[in-house]
Amino acid sequence: MSRVLAQATVEKLEDGPMPVWEVDVTGGFEDGMGKAHRFYTISAKTDDNAAQEGIRRFVEEMENLLP
Repeated sequence: MSRVLAQATVEKLEDGPMPVWEVDVTGGFEDGMGKAHRFYTISAKTDDNAAQEGIRRFVEEMENLLP
């Protein structure tokens, strides 16, 4: 199975005790098999937490595309 490589950028949409972030994730499989770009809206305490969750969702989604 080929690894999924990804990177994320985040932008705060709403402030508060649990801020809302727009997470922009791009990446694909390390063997070059397809590239993808996804946006996720995530509630998380920090931008790092939001980025990690966005990448986790992206990797799960990409792995589900494999036969």
